[in-house]
Amino acid sequence: MIVWRKASRSNAQGGDCVELGDLGTAVGVRDSKAPESGHLTMERAAFKALLEAVKHS
Repeated sequence: MIVWRKASRSNAQGGDCVELGDLGTAVGVRDSKAPESGHLTMERAAFKALLEAVKHS
């Protein structure tokens, strides 16, 4: 079972909510408003690169 946690920068009013899940060697990313829609799976290195790119944009 995947334990999902809301990203710390998500909207507190429930609007823009991204959840992250530890998948072992990968990270799952999903929309908390539509969890039944599935999730994006990213290798940890790719997820780290994405975060760095967002921080510097």
